[in-house]
Amino acid sequence: MNILIAPDKFKGTLTGIEAARCMRNGWKKKHPKDTLRLLPICDGGDGFGEALAHLEGARKVRCQTIDAAHRPIRTHWWWQPEKKMAIIETALVIGLAQLPRGRFHPYELDTFGLGKMLQQAAAKGARTCVIGIGGSATNDGGFGMARALGWRFLDDKQKEILEWTQLPALTSIRRPTKRKLFPNLIIASDVTNILLGREGASRIYGPQKGLKPKDMVKSETCLKQLADHVDPLQGKPFQTMPGTGAAGGLGYGLMAFLSGKAQSGFDYFCKRSRLERHIDWADAVLTGEGSLDKSTLMGKGVGGVALKCQERKTPCLGLGGMVKHKKRVTCLFHYTYAISPDLTDAETAQADATKWLTRLSTEAASDIQL
Repeated sequence: MNILIAPDKFKGTLTGIEAARCMRNGWKKKHPKDTLRLLPICDGGDGFGEALAHLEGARKVRCQTIDAAHRPIRTHWWWQPEKKMAIIETALVIGLAQLPRGRFHPYELDTFGLGKMLQQAAAKGARTCVIGIGGSATNDGGFGMARALGWRFLDDKQKEILEWTQLPALTSIRRPTKRKLFPNLIIASDVTNILLGREGASRIYGPQKGLKPKDMVKSETCLKQLADHVDPLQGKPFQTMPGTGAAGGLGYGLMAFLSGKAQSGFDYFCKRSRLERHIDWADAVLTGEGSLDKSTLMGKGVGGVALKCQERKTPCLGLGGMVKHKKRVTCLFHYTYAISPDLTDAETAQADATKWLTRLSTEAASDIQL
């Protein structure tokens, strides 16, 4: 048979590419004659850069910048020279996973280091920049990034504002000489929230970054003051546009300061990878992620693969570190399989994810009837 192996990352343990290799190795133990095709998927969050770089044949470019807490960090982005394409994964620069758990409050964090990385990509000669913005630790609306790019934010005494929590004092803005780094900036995200309000950046995503209920009014006030000054200056009501609330308002910053265009990360990946053609080639599809749960049902990543398989009546097997909300999730898949608790407990599985995902893939290959 032809088997398409198209997993997302198993967050915290395996990248999409590593997960695909585990699934391949496990499946081959039972069906060595099958033809296996690996296509790790992504939707704009953690792992987006590596998956897209693998697809585009882009190479890593090492760089020095600072993380969300302004600590020096050595990280990387990807470069595709023939297409003059830069691929950036926000989580590798200002990601929540880059910081010690609970050490920093979002008021202490910003997107300045990302701005410096964007400058490096522009200096390399990038004409297209694709940036996956999921997994950020910040809630500054792109303020720090804009400062790194030369934007100046001033109070009524013409003193420069250096921290996003000081934005209520904002009275004027000075643009940089160079305002557009790339002819084509694509913002890859599956979040459609707007910047402000009940469904905005602070109230929906702030809590997972450390914002408390008591912080919401201040956070909203800061972002509103920023947007109320930037939007008239740029001539567009960016704050009401879908996607501006993504990544703590970074979606807003990339649109308002750099003319970025928001796209569904998964849809962008589908188009670039020709995912539907790969599914048409396959007799069955093997996909998965760390947790198959209600977020899988929203059509992002693994859920999106499963829905496309349903449209084509191609059997789709879902493998997860665990499967939650099983009755609801299984409607997407031909079969589902979980490492925990079916094979071992969660702690043991995470300690050696390669071993247990490979074994789970062998289990799936052993009893499947297609």
